[in-house]
Amino acid sequence: MKFRKGLLSLLLILAGSFTVLSAQSGGNGSSLLLNSLYVIAAIVFFAIVVQVSDNLMVIEAKRIGADKSGQNFGLIPRMQELFSPRLPEYLEGQQLISSRKGFDIPLEGAPDARVLDRKVLRFGINAADMRGMAPIPRLQVEVGDPVKAGDPLFFDKSQPDLVVTAPVSGEVVEIRRGERRALREIVILADKKQVYRSFPKIDLNSVSRENLVGLLASAGLMPLFRQRPFQILPRLNEIPRDIFVSTFDTAPLAPDAGQALLGREEAFRVGLRVLGKLTSGRVFLGLDGRGQTPPPPIFSEAEGVTKTYFRGAHPMGNVGVQIHHLGPIAPEDVVWTIAAQDIAVLGDFILRGEVRLIRRIALCGANLKNTGYVDLPLGASVRELLDGEDLSSDRRIISGDVLTGTKMAGDAFLGFYDDQLTQVDEGNQYELFGWLLPTDMRPSMSKTFPSTLLGGVPSAANTNTRGEKRAFVVTGEYDRLLPMDLLPQQLFKAILINDVEKMENLGIHELVEEDVALCEFGCTSKQPLQALLRDGLNSMQAEG
Repeated sequence: MKFRKGLLSLLLILAGSFTVLSAQSGGNGSSLLLNSLYVIAAIVFFAIVVQVSDNLMVIEAKRIGADKSGQNFGLIPRMQELFSPRLPEYLEGQQLISSRKGFDIPLEGAPDARVLDRKVLRFGINAADMRGMAPIPRLQVEVGDPVKAGDPLFFDKSQPDLVVTAPVSGEVVEIRRGERRALREIVILADKKQVYRSFPKIDLNSVSRENLVGLLASAGLMPLFRQRPFQILPRLNEIPRDIFVSTFDTAPLAPDAGQALLGREEAFRVGLRVLGKLTSGRVFLGLDGRGQTPPPPIFSEAEGVTKTYFRGAHPMGNVGVQIHHLGPIAPEDVVWTIAAQDIAVLGDFILRGEVRLIRRIALCGANLKNTGYVDLPLGASVRELLDGEDLSSDRRIISGDVLTGTKMAGDAFLGFYDDQLTQVDEGNQYELFGWLLPTDMRPSMSKTFPSTLLGGVPSAANTNTRGEKRAFVVTGEYDRLLPMDLLPQQLFKAILINDVEKMENLGIHELVEEDVALCEFGCTSKQPLQALLRDGLNSMQAEG
């Protein structure tokens, strides 16, 4: 600040000197011209020195990581500093990471802030949702077997202690298989009155990490964690460097985690203590810093964790983006992630000695008659969740959000890690010159569409890609959409030629599909980036 004031003073002195010289020169035009050139040369030289110094300050701030706070460390104020609104009071003095990269996709059909009543009797667990588990795990139930909530259904052959348990009590009515006998779903018809398997209660103050992991694994709660790199099931014999939690989701129509955890504050606090016992490092809590009011107290007043506020458009709510800014992943590192709602599940288990795999699920989409939330165990039937809604073939049901979710049939079940069910129109109608006549309201980053020109007015979505796969050219689009210090387009080209060494050098270990989903949405070349990234991760994992 002092330097900037000095710079302003010096510019005023130079301007005054120019005026004095002009007055002294009188009618001598050549003298006036010469003196003017001297002053201009001095100003230009000084401006060059200041600009170089400004660049060096920015480079040094970036080198030591100070720039991640979002503060400008250059000598010259930026335009956004002069005209952007002041940060809310609750962010003053807090650790804040902000970015102007990314894009919020405005869609119609956001869930209403109400809890709907849905009678769901069928629940299904799909082993394919749990990446890292063998395609054919060891089944422990058969059709017709009665189960309690928390009873084992199957386990991973490579990690026999890693068990997946029943989310509800009832009867196993169907075991669905796919290609090569791979397990698709275990379907349970739920009892009207739920019965829970009892587990021993423990004292978190005295229990060892080994015993805690063993108890959580036997209760089927360890699959709630996912390990990075590769976004796979956690390896029980590895201690994570850190555990990361994002308390907000910036994906389109995403549910509000604060609203989802109303009434479960005590379970969430106990769950955070569980996380602290599982890692040798720190538990990082990513908080929403985008609004004018602070996040709910359940997050902002959490204890025993490292809290950081994030401010920016999607994908700033992704835990992968937050990991990149707080503790980037090296190839040899192991970190775990877990959803905010699942932390309360851990807390409930410690408090009750029972497995209650309950989530608040958002039902959203422009064509739904009733949007809102439902409180149900994971793996609920899609058909029963959307009872009374239009399930015709011109509607697509997505387990998850529109960028990363999975297309579901009517007889399918909500994904193991999903807390959102979205319905959109199928984009199966041909548009003559659709790209040339941008007249309708549609979600797009292009400034040619009315929805963007009007400041992001929500519009209905469909699945039409509005273009075919094209040449993979360098456009710089990904750099504007991914708030990470990576070279995404170069990385994807390395994946295409299967250059493992280059993939590692370009930071593939820091990415999973959800991190590049927005890049895929905005890709002019229409490249399937999420599928490409998974191919690259599989190659890296195979290399060991």
